[in-house]
Amino acid sequence: MLSMEQPYEYRRRELVEPDWTRFPGWKNVTATQWASAQWQRVNCVKNVKQLRAVMGDLLDESFYADLETDQQRLATMSMLLPPQMLNTMVPGEVPGTESFYADPIRRYMLPVATDRQLDWPSHPHASRDSLHEHDMWVAEGLTHRYPTKVLAELLSTCPQYCGHCTRMDLVGNSTPIVSKLKLLEKPVDRYAAHLEYLKNHPGVRDVVVSGGDVANVPWKQLEAYLMGLLSVPTVRDIRLATKALMGLPQHWLQDDVVEGMHRVAVTAERRGVNLAVHTHVNHVNSLTPLVAKATRTLLEIGVRDVRNQGVLMRGVNATAPDLLDLCFALQGEAGILPYYFYMCDMIPNAEHWRVPVWHAQQLQHDLMGYLPGYATPRIVCDVPFVGKRWVHMIADYDREHGISYWTKNYRTSIEAEDTEALSKQYAYYDPIDTLPGSGQDWWRKQQQEQPQTA
Repeated sequence: MLSMEQPYEYRRRELVEPDWTRFPGWKNVTATQWASAQWQRVNCVKNVKQLRAVMGDLLDESFYADLETDQQRLATMSMLLPPQMLNTMVPGEVPGTESFYADPIRRYMLPVATDRQLDWPSHPHASRDSLHEHDMWVAEGLTHRYPTKVLAELLSTCPQYCGHCTRMDLVGNSTPIVSKLKLLEKPVDRYAAHLEYLKNHPGVRDVVVSGGDVANVPWKQLEAYLMGLLSVPTVRDIRLATKALMGLPQHWLQDDVVEGMHRVAVTAERRGVNLAVHTHVNHVNSLTPLVAKATRTLLEIGVRDVRNQGVLMRGVNATAPDLLDLCFALQGEAGILPYYFYMCDMIPNAEHWRVPVWHAQQLQHDLMGYLPGYATPRIVCDVPFVGKRWVHMIADYDREHGISYWTKNYRTSIEAEDTEALSKQYAYYDPIDTLPGSGQDWWRKQQQEQPQTA
């Protein structure tokens, strides 16, 4: 009897820390230096000159020119790459220009001009705060979008800047095309306002503590903020959002951070509060033994769960094998629960990353049945003014024009007077280059008919 091949074959892949000495600029870096969070932060790559110093003559001049063009004309995020993250690009070999261009982590962490869509770099409905989080601030940095949940943005910096960042209007340094918003209040005043709001709104039980990245908050400040949250009796869930668990795991292994997280975890357990850490891993190559060690440490000191919220991106992970490889490594090797994959949001110059809804639906279908049920991630679309929706929850879908329609069952903090909020449909838009020719022509006509502004 002939055996039929499965669409995906699982093979265990143990985690490996790539050899950083393959990069000319790091050939003399010791293991002790590499394990230091301070060394990692000091040696972040922030510009083309510093990238050259690491890469030596491995890359052609054409790549640097491509990168500089993107930074000057198209990038919504400034360059910031910890050595840990750069080291996971082309992990099994000495990189050359061709392999570096093709690398999935490079494609979203170090985008270049030729990656972008030329015809449609931005969707006509793209915006710098595509989810309207700033519109829903109830205090500086505190977004009340869902009835029982808030997002607390403690700061506007991260240890690393992702090209596709959904908070590109606030996070990171300004770029030539984006002047960033600023948090104006002193942190102590901003944090006090958050706690005051929570005390006055007992219907809010869940706080996502983010930014930016909480790994950039000085530990004493972060611990004081978390203990403040734990003093509010109606708060029952606290989630810390940190891509640094993957991009800078050395931070989460520092003695003062480990000891402080243990104090927070013990307090949370004593008070019956669910404390979790959410990270952001988009490709299996990002997972190394250091990431697993940092995760294991968090779990050992009492954090209830460590979960992953990735983003679907073309050229990075938008195939079923890529997602399954990542999820098996997350769940089986690193101790991180696959939780969500978001569709990339409609920010400027992100069309080359975004996938259409039908593609996300197919990926959800193709993931089912391989992973344990509890470790099978949900693929979600974060619809403006609606929030997270499983990708099959559309009310209607115009595939020709790439417009999906969605409904919701709650009001955001800015819709108290909107009598139609729960009955109307909200639109989300597929990337135009994925549409049939007739759909692309329709969008071109829409653009031509838009009134020209001076």
